[in-house]
Amino acid sequence: MLCSLCGSQTTIFSEIHHQKYFNCSECSGISLHPEHFLSADAEKERYQLHNNDISDLGYQKFVSPITLQVLEEHNPDQKGLDFGSGSGPVITSLLREKAYNITTYDPFFDANKNALENRYDYIVCCEVMEHFCKPYKEFKLLHSLLHPQGVLYCKTVLYNHSIDFESWWYKNDPTHVFFYTADTLNWIKEKFGFKSVEITTDLIIFRKQ
Repeated sequence: MLCSLCGSQTTIFSEIHHQKYFNCSECSGISLHPEHFLSADAEKERYQLHNNDISDLGYQKFVSPITLQVLEEHNPDQKGLDFGSGSGPVITSLLREKAYNITTYDPFFDANKNALENRYDYIVCCEVMEHFCKPYKEFKLLHSLLHPQGVLYCKTVLYNHSIDFESWWYKNDPTHVFFYTADTLNWIKEKFGFKSVEITTDLIIFRKQ
C-alpha cells in the first residue's frame, strides 16, 4: 500500500481485530488500510455521538491550548478559520466572544465552500488531522489557505515508539485513519514549505514562510 501522505511504499505495521495498519519508512506516518474506512454516512453518525457542547467547561478546557495561543499571537482584526469545526464549534464560539473574526468549515456539519475561497492569518485544526483520509491533499489545502506568515494550529495525539500500538486507545476510534509522529510533522514542514513546526505536549504549530 502507498502512503496516503507522501506516496511512498508502506509495510504492514499491525493487524488488530482484522484491521490492518501500515507504516511508512519515508514520513513515519501510520495509516489504516482504506478498506476499513467508514462510509461517509457512518462517519457522520459517529461524529454525532460526540458530546460537543460549546458551553461545557471540560470541552472548553480541552481546546484551551489552541484558543490561548490564538489570543496571545493574533488580534481580533486578523482573519481565522476553524477547519473541521464539527457539530459544536467551541473554539470559534470562544474566540467570537472576544470579538475575533473567525470562520467555520466542516465537510459534514458546515460545508461552507466560500470559506475555502479566502485566505487566513491563522487556521485552527483541533482533533481533525487524524481523520484525514487524504492527508497530502488536506495539508496542501491548509497551506494554500494561509497568508504569508500565517499560522496553522493543530491538536492531535502523536504516536511514538514507547507506545504499545495494540493497546493504544487513540487508534480505537473508527474515524481515526492516520497517525502522526514527530518525524511525520517534520516531513510535512519540509514538503509544504512551512518555515517551522513547533511540537509541544498539547499543540502543534506550523508557521508559513
